[in-house]
Amino acid sequence: MQAFEARLARAHEGALRLRAAIEQRILGQGPVVEQVLWGLIAGGHVLLEGNPGLGKTLLVRTLAASVDLRFSRIQFTPDLMPSDITGTNVLSLDAAGRTGGRFELHQGPIFGQVVLADEINRATPKTQSALLEAMQEHAVTIAGKRHVLDEPFFVLATENPIEMEGTYPLPEAQLDRFLLKIIVPSPDEAALTDILRATTGKPAPDVTPVLTAAEVLELRGLCRDVSVTDPVLAYAARLVTASSPEAPSAPPLTKRALRFGAGVRGAQALILTAKAVALLEGRGHVAFADVARVAPPVLRHRVIRSFEGEAEGISVDRVLAELLETVPPRPEEVERAVREAE
Repeated sequence: MQAFEARLARAHEGALRLRAAIEQRILGQGPVVEQVLWGLIAGGHVLLEGNPGLGKTLLVRTLAASVDLRFSRIQFTPDLMPSDITGTNVLSLDAAGRTGGRFELHQGPIFGQVVLADEINRATPKTQSALLEAMQEHAVTIAGKRHVLDEPFFVLATENPIEMEGTYPLPEAQLDRFLLKIIVPSPDEAALTDILRATTGKPAPDVTPVLTAAEVLELRGLCRDVSVTDPVLAYAARLVTASSPEAPSAPPLTKRALRFGAGVRGAQALILTAKAVALLEGRGHVAFADVARVAPPVLRHRVIRSFEGEAEGISVDRVLAELLETVPPRPEEVERAVREAE
């Protein structure tokens, strides 16, 4: 137990250093930075949705530099091919310029460790699937040979919500591969003033790494060791069950505005992300509030609105807000969780 607490203290200190390093460069987006770190610690991928110019690319670059990981960027366009992402085998030449009869792999940008998939919905489904396969398997197959990607492997994809012409929206089954969908808001006046002050003067110094790849992997391993009591597990399961409009426990707005609710992977993502929240705050156990806190970014891309919900302009986040209000932890679960934690 003492060994775990010592590891937890080191991990907490390292996570705080990482967050502070990123927020020195990324101003006015504290909640977004925090949620991206949830994804990094939990070992899942992140989908960022926001208007252009809000610092999504800078955030990903800063994260990669802060953890000393290889950064690569894929700019998705309609003519992008799967081999542009994964790489291809090229016939090699000897010193005299003659073919040696040997093929060498020219690695694509997917072989990075922090991969920015910029405007992922602009590529065709065939190209999107090449990225999503690598996200799921942490490996790519080129010419029949499997190539395992270096760990940690972390994909952050972006979507622009205001330009939908000429795009290929991700199917729901593929959206489910992302642990979190994070909404990147526009900064308020005070934050925008700070951004202008920081970005219109002398260039900011280069970001120096505060964590190694091995330390990031240790964070991910420790995240799995964070404890969760059965009542908290039951609460997460009840939330996911109630997100289905066919469930007897579904709130009225869920029944009216949703066509499908979240599934098993959504429930798993709730618990893993809640563990990351606890770790980031230096706790060795998950609380009910952690599950409720992560529910919007975990579930907003895993539920599907009905025609009525879309016609009435009912947002997914509004449905989730009512779900959290209608399905709180039960008093007996809270009492049991306290007893089990003791």
